[in-house]
Amino acid sequence: MKICDIRATTVSMPLEAPLRHSNGAHWGRFVRTIVEVETDDGYVGLGEMGGGGESAELGIRALKPYVLGHDPRDLEALPLKLANPTASLYNNRMQMVAAIEFACLDIVGQHWSCPVYQILGGKLRDRIPFASYLFYRYPNAAGEGEVRTVEQLVEHASALKTAHGFQTHKLKGGVFPPRYELESYRALVEAFPNDQFRWDPNAAWSVADSLEMAHAIAGLPNDYLEDPTWGLNGMRQVREKTPLLLATNTVIVNREHLVANLRDPAVDVILLDTTFWGGIRACLKAATICEAFQVPIGVHSSGELGIQLATMLHLGAVLPNLTFAADAHYHHLQDDVLAGGKLQYEAGSMAVPDGPGLGVTLDRDRLKYYAECYRTLGGYPYDRDPGRPAWYPLLPNLNWANPTNEAVPVIPSLPAWTAEPEEVES
Repeated sequence: MKICDIRATTVSMPLEAPLRHSNGAHWGRFVRTIVEVETDDGYVGLGEMGGGGESAELGIRALKPYVLGHDPRDLEALPLKLANPTASLYNNRMQMVAAIEFACLDIVGQHWSCPVYQILGGKLRDRIPFASYLFYRYPNAAGEGEVRTVEQLVEHASALKTAHGFQTHKLKGGVFPPRYELESYRALVEAFPNDQFRWDPNAAWSVADSLEMAHAIAGLPNDYLEDPTWGLNGMRQVREKTPLLLATNTVIVNREHLVANLRDPAVDVILLDTTFWGGIRACLKAATICEAFQVPIGVHSSGELGIQLATMLHLGAVLPNLTFAADAHYHHLQDDVLAGGKLQYEAGSMAVPDGPGLGVTLDRDRLKYYAECYRTLGGYPYDRDPGRPAWYPLLPNLNWANPTNEAVPVIPSLPAWTAEPEEVES
């Protein structure tokens, strides 16, 4: 069994409404690249990575000579071929490496007629709990879905809890002044007194702001405070002066970072991401180190469609030290490229796929439709907020928006796929 082809397709997947974060916004859609790896005996494995367009597709095609003839079962050699630490020093290939590894694991599972979690050692749980992942949002093109006020946030969280059963709630912050977001966070705790909470300002705060907010929520049912400020040193200063657990998905994204943190702790909870770390197996190796040092872990979300979500589910299934509910943007999507549409939550959790490989398959019609959506709308600048184009998440930041008097941008969107999709103009 040898790899004989590799291909990439960029898609634009509509969101319920544009999602805001400390760097800018997701402009009403996620742009993702679907990667397919094919073998000479007819297997096709699926992968996924963030971003897309010509650069991503060309990047995947550029790696084709590295993997042609490679046996997808030789998983340990794969990252050394694609991202040798010295040879790829000037090429940040981690997401591409991850996407190809996902596809190879999918192929191996299909070939062996077993799910990926069995290749990784067998599952310890059948379902993975998830957090609600709440965002401040702009209204969509129909004028619906805005989340700006405290009341709108609580209403949105309540609707998600009713629909999906979430018992953990994560607030994505770093959008409005910290004290305004503090009011929102406290309102969530008051609205759901039996649930758990976490707050993630995406490293937009100063150390001083981080300490003020950490002390302000210290008595609440927090899982952790995620990335309040930037850098290991900044996080260390906050950690030394607050009783809260601090989590990160930004300043620890490989094993070298992890070892540095173990020697001089700045972060308590490591949030593993199957794309950022370079694959499921890289996360599993990091989790083993964390287990030995009794460091709790979680599973991070980077704007996944169903293929990457499946990798998160298989990873979560095999981790003995998965301490917290996982994150997922998934419920903000209007649709997916998977056969049968979106995977479903139940009681705040999702079942680990039991089919061979990743346990998910592509809907070719959906893939074609959302690829055409990308060709129609194109990409968007991830680090720009369409409502405040001069915004930069730099500290000290004197340009915090006034949440009660904001200009609301009109962001174009396309409808989600249906059984008879509308014609998309090229």
